[in-house]
This record gives sequence, C-alpha cells and structure tokens, in this order.
Amino acid sequence: MDKQQLLKDYQKQEDKMCLSQLLDKIEFSKTREKIEHTDFLDMYQVALVENFLKKIKFENYKLYGGYEEAERKIAIIYPEKYNEKMLEKNYTKMVKVVRILLLEEEQGNYSHRNYLGGIVKLGLKREKVGDIVVCQKGADIITLEDFADILREQLPSLTRFETSKISVEEIQRLQKREVKVETIKIIVPSLRLDNIVSDLARTSRSKAVQIIEQERVFVNGQNEKKASKQLKINDIITIRGKGRFTIKQLAGTTRSGRTVVAIEKYTKIDPVSTNIISIKAYFLKEKIGFY
Repeated sequence: MDKQQLLKDYQKQEDKMCLSQLLDKIEFSKTREKIEHTDFLDMYQVALVENFLKKIKFENYKLYGGYEEAERKIAIIYPEKYNEKMLEKNYTKMVKVVRILLLEEEQGNYSHRNYLGGIVKLGLKREKVGDIVVCQKGADIITLEDFADILREQLPSLTRFETSKISVEEIQRLQKREVKVETIKIIVPSLRLDNIVSDLARTSRSKAVQIIEQERVFVNGQNEKKASKQLKINDIITIRGKGRFTIKQLAGTTRSGRTVVAIEKYTKIDPVSTNIISIKAYFLKEKIGFY
C-alpha cells in the first residue's frame, strides 16, 4: 500500500494525518486478521473517511456512533470473514456509555454544554468521546471502551458532578435521544445551498457562504463546500452549531417569484430549557389560578 500515492490529492495536514491513521488500521486488520477501529471522528472527518474509502474501493468498514443518528462516529475496519452479525457482537468491546445520574435537586439544570465543558476542563481527549445524550436526570456519554473507566474516575473531581452517581454501562443500554420535529417555512430566491443556509442560520448570504467555506455544512451526511449546489426534496442539511433540517416540500411561489419551502427542523430536547418552561408555567398557574 503506497500511502503517499493514496494521499497525494489531500492538501490539509490534518486530513492527511486522519487518513494515514485510517490506512494503518486497514493494514493492521489485514495482517492480524482482527477488528481495528479509529478514535471518534467529527462530522467533517466522517465524511472525509467515507469518501476516501469509497475512492480506494475498500468495503470492509462500518461507521458507528452508538445509535443511528449519532454525529460522532468511529470507523471500524474488519477482516473479510466477518459478517454484520459478528460485527455487532463486538460493538460492546469497542464502545461504552458513561452514565451521569444527578441528585434529584440538580436534575434538569445541565445542558449538553455543561457536560462537554466538564470533559474539556478535565483536559481529556475529545476524540475519545462520542455523542453526549442529555436527559432530565443526567446524561449518557458515549466513549471508547478503554477510556470509559478513566472518564468515570475523573468526572467526580468536578464540583458539578461530585455528588452524582457515575457508572459505566453497555452501549445497548444507551438511553434514547429525545428529538422534537417542527415544520417551518422559508422563502428563498432558489434552492441554492447558500440561500437555504442563509435563511436557516438566520444570517446574510455572504455570511452563509463563509459558513459553507468553513466546512460547517453537510448535505445528506457529506461535507458540501459548493455554495451554488442545488438542493432537492428530501435532502438533509446539517449546519454545525445550528442543527439538522430536511427539505420536505415546495409549498408555492410568491408574487415576486420566490420559492416557499417547507422544512422539517430537528431539535434535541434540552432539559434545561424544558425546566425553565415548566417553572414559567407554574408561576402562571399560581398567578391566574388555573393551568
């Protein structure tokens, strides 16, 4: 395998490093006849790795993040003798869940940012951690198997988690992520990517082009850097820091010829904001005498 030849078209040093490590995993898996896997990849790296593997026509791989909609995933490389069922039996040897159960009086007070901020504050490697699934009672942090005990031991040193119950669970026990889906309508000149991103991110078109150039936009799971790309019905657009959206329907045109587009917006339910709404509702009930 000629690494330099395979990587010659990639200009960014971090892309070359990521793919070079991937090629090492492929080589190890082939020579040792064993399953190998990478650290967790972010959305950009997932797209980079998937496109690269398709380019070199390598098929014995699986991108896995613990659940279907996971944003951060590991790339699993396996020998040809493995089938899907055999692979699934090995998931628990690769990925675990570190569960944080908050005291009752603290439940609903922490968002995704609080949990991720704690990991960063501890100086732990982000690539060892996958998605963080937040609920009212706490959070499930998806991690590499060999990192789970380290994280479990380190988290109680943070003031915010010193009284929490922290345990390591099998990946099959991962709690379901609560997602709210709402339909919104936007009006755009055309279905060009920069027009759609501008409206969904609530920013100017020039700023939307910058967001695209910063490689923060994904269409159907693939990083898209072409602002002029034409989108279509059922395309899924992910804007890092803004959310995930699906184009569902062209709902007509305005008198000026602009297109009305029905979009499904996916929002991860934040127990903190839900708790705030509950508190507001409580005071409203007390004030007007009914709920």
